[in-house]
Amino acid sequence: MNTAVDTAKREREAPYEGPLLDVRDLHVEFVTRDGVAKAVNGVDYSVSAGETLAVLGESGSGKSVTAQAIMGILDMPPARIPRGEIRFRGRDMLTMGKEERRKIRGQKIAMIFQDALSALNPVLSVGYQLGEMFRAHRGVSRAEAREKAVELMERVRIPAAKQRVNDYPHQFSGGMRQRIMIAMALALEPDLIIADEPTTALDVTVQAQVMDLLAELQAEYNMGLILITHDLGVVADVADKIAVMYAGRIVETAPVHELYARPAHPYTRGLLDSIPRLDQKGQELYAIKGLPPNLLRIPPGCAFNPRCPRAQDVCRAEVPDLFPVTEEDGTPLEGRGSACFFWKETLHDR
Repeated sequence: MNTAVDTAKREREAPYEGPLLDVRDLHVEFVTRDGVAKAVNGVDYSVSAGETLAVLGESGSGKSVTAQAIMGILDMPPARIPRGEIRFRGRDMLTMGKEERRKIRGQKIAMIFQDALSALNPVLSVGYQLGEMFRAHRGVSRAEAREKAVELMERVRIPAAKQRVNDYPHQFSGGMRQRIMIAMALALEPDLIIADEPTTALDVTVQAQVMDLLAELQAEYNMGLILITHDLGVVADVADKIAVMYAGRIVETAPVHELYARPAHPYTRGLLDSIPRLDQKGQELYAIKGLPPNLLRIPPGCAFNPRCPRAQDVCRAEVPDLFPVTEEDGTPLEGRGSACFFWKETLHDR
C-alpha cells in the first residue's frame, strides 16, 4: 500500500478520549433582503466513534444547515455563524484556518448528500470522481486511483465494478448512485460520516438496502455516523440516540427505543402519531396542525406553541430550556431531555 495511505491510516487509528464531534451552542443565520433568518438557534449535540446519532425534524428545522456548518460548506455570506463551537477530536473547527479545515473535510469527516445525481459531476465518470479523492489527498497515481475506485465500488456492492468504473452518473439507477456517494464518503476511511437524507426518493426496498449497507460499513470501520432525516421509520433500527429539531433548536433527545416508546415533547409525539400503522387501517392519518414557523419571524416563547395542543401562557412568553427528563419518582433517564415546560404530561400520558 502507498506510504501516504499507511500514514493516514495510522493517524486515523490514534486513540482519542471523548466524543469525535461535539457541537456547542451553535447559531447560524442567513442575511436576506427581508431580514435575518435564524436557521440554527443554539444546537448542542455530540457523537462518538461507532455511535449513530439521528437528527429528526420537518423541512426547515435546521438539520441540514447544522451539518453544512460542521462541514464548512455554507456560503458566507449570506450565511454567518455569530457564535458556537464545533469541536472535532477536541479542536474547534471554527477557529481553524481554511487549509487546516480542508484537510479534515473528506479525510476525517465526510458527507453523503441527499441528491446523488446533482452531487455527482455529470460529465466525469464515477471512477474518475472516486479516484480524485485519492489523487487529491493521498497523491497516488492515476492508475492506482482507478484501482482504488474499483475496490470501493465492489465494497458497496455495485455489480461488474471493473466494467462500470468508466460509466457516468446518469447510467446508474438511483440506488446505485447513492452507493457511489457512500463509496466516495468512505474513500479515505473517515472517522465520522454525515448522511443527509441518504434514502430520499428511493423506494422502500432500496432504502433498506442502503441503510443496511451504511450500518455494516460503520461497524466495520468503527465510524461515528450522523443520520439526518425526517423519516422516523428509517432510523428505528440503526440509530443509537435521537435529537429532534424544530425551528433551529433541539427540542428532545433520547435513546432511540425510549423515544419511540415514550416521547417527552408534544412535537415528537405528533411526529410519531403521524406514522401509518397496520392496526389503524382505514383511519385518517394524524397530522400536526399548522405549518413550521417562518425563520424570519419565529414566534416568541416556545417556537412550537402555535401548533401545540398543550400550549399555555408560559409557552408563549418564555423559551424553555432542554430540561432533564425523569421518571415520576424523580429517577433521571439517561440521555433524555425535553424543551417543554409540560414534558411530564407528555411523557406519562399513556
